[in-house]
Amino acid sequence: MLLSAGPGQPPNCSNVRPEARRTLAGARNECVSDMNPTPLSLRDGLLALAVMAVWGTNFVVIRLGLDHLPPLLFAALRFTLAVLPAIFFLERPPVPWRKLAAYGLLIGAGQFGLMFIAMSHYITPGLASLVIQLQAFFTIGLAAYLTGERVQRFQFVALLLSVVGIGVILVHTDAATTPLGLALVLVAAVCWAGGNVVVRSTPKVNMLAYVVWASLFSAPPLFALSFAFEGWPAIRDGLAHSDLATWGAVLYQTVANTLFGYAAWGWLLSRYPAATIAPMSLLVPVFGMGASALWLDEPLQSWKLAAAALVMAGLCLNVLWPRFAALRGARTPPAA
Repeated sequence: MLLSAGPGQPPNCSNVRPEARRTLAGARNECVSDMNPTPLSLRDGLLALAVMAVWGTNFVVIRLGLDHLPPLLFAALRFTLAVLPAIFFLERPPVPWRKLAAYGLLIGAGQFGLMFIAMSHYITPGLASLVIQLQAFFTIGLAAYLTGERVQRFQFVALLLSVVGIGVILVHTDAATTPLGLALVLVAAVCWAGGNVVVRSTPKVNMLAYVVWASLFSAPPLFALSFAFEGWPAIRDGLAHSDLATWGAVLYQTVANTLFGYAAWGWLLSRYPAATIAPMSLLVPVFGMGASALWLDEPLQSWKLAAAALVMAGLCLNVLWPRFAALRGARTPPAA
C-alpha cells in the first residue's frame, strides 16, 4: 500500500471552503489537527524504517527468485503462501466477497504478475522499485474518474515531474531496461491503483486480513496463467532447479513482505496520524535502488539518478504538499 492515495494518505484539507469565517477557522484547526505530525518514538521509527527496508529490498529478492522460477509461477507461490496458513488465524474482514475478489485479481494477476514478468528480463530491480510508485498518480486519476474527486493543481505539477522522469528512463532504454519492461511496470502500477480504489471503498479494515483473504483470488488465476503461458515443462524445471535461496525468496515475499510488512504498517497507522506515517513510504525506492546497486551491481548512471530525482520530487510533492498547505493556512489568521 505504498504511496497510495487510499488508506494511509493524508487528507487534502486545502479545499476547505466553509461559508462563514468562524466555520473556516474551525475547519482549519480540524484539518491541521489531522495533518499535524506526531513524532515517532525511537522504537516505532525503527519499525517503520524496517518496513521500508523490507519493501524496498524486496525487489532484489524478487530478482533472485526469478533466476529459477518462471515469473507467473513465482507470483502464484507467493500468494499461495500468503494464504496458507495465515487464513486460519485471521478473521475474514467485513467486506463483500466481490471486493476481496477484485482486489485479489488486481494485485495478484495484475500488479505482481506483470511486475514479475517485467523483472524477469525487461527492467532492472532498482528502476522497477521506482516506476511502480507511479501508482500514486494512477490512484488519483482513477478516483477522479470513478468518484468525481477533484484533482488539485499541485497534483498535476507532481505528475508532470514524474512523467518527465519516466521520459528520461525511456530515452535511455537498453538491454537491461526495455520499453516493454517499462510498459509492463506502468500497467502493473495501474492495477495497483485499481486495488487502492477497491480498498478505499471499505476503509478502517485490518489490512493484513484483507490481503490474506484477497489472496484466495490471486493464486488460482496465476497458476492457470502459468500453465497456459509458461507451460508444464518450464514449471517442472523451475521447481526442480530451485535451491534454498529460491525458496527463501518465496518465503521472504510472504513472511517479510506481506505478513510482517502489512501487520507492522497497519499497527503504525493505528497509533499515529497518516501525516506522520505516509511520508515514510518515500524511502521504498531509495532502498530498492540502493539494494540493487549494492547486491546486484546495478549501475547508477547520471541519467538514472536524474530520473529518480524527478520521480521522487513528484512523489514528495504529492505526499507532502497537503500537509504544508494545511500548516500554511493555520498560520494565516481569518479575516475579522
